[in-house]
Amino acid sequence: MHAVRQTVDMNKTAEYQPGVCNIGPAEIRRRRMSGWVGLAIAAVFLVVAFALGWAAPWRLLVAAPVFLAAQGFLQAAFRFCVGFASRGLYNFGQLGTEETVYEAEFRKKDQRKALLITVLAFAIAAVVALVAFFIPVG
Repeated sequence: MHAVRQTVDMNKTAEYQPGVCNIGPAEIRRRRMSGWVGLAIAAVFLVVAFALGWAAPWRLLVAAPVFLAAQGFLQAAFRFCVGFASRGLYNFGQLGTEETVYEAEFRKKDQRKALLITVLAFAIAAVVALVAFFIPVG
């Protein structure tokens, strides 16, 4: 089996696990940060949209930054990068030190997990956008 071990926070052992975990602490921090950026953009968007009384269809655009936020937070929580899975990579070292996943079976597992995260992020974005759509402005 293709695995990399590294000691991380609180003495937990991190290793590549197909379809389960493909990023380590540095990459997790990066995903969490993209979640916070997306959340901040979404919050500013909604404040502006409601303050200026934008029509409901325009408020649906909040889905884009919410998707970014959800994708980032979900990847951090699952310790799994969607982009790496699509390119057959993993990283438990420093940023920019990706390793290749050679086994086809492992790549398939990673792609399934990436699809799950993407679907969950899309669902979250859709729910938030619909809520923003149906909140009356007045």
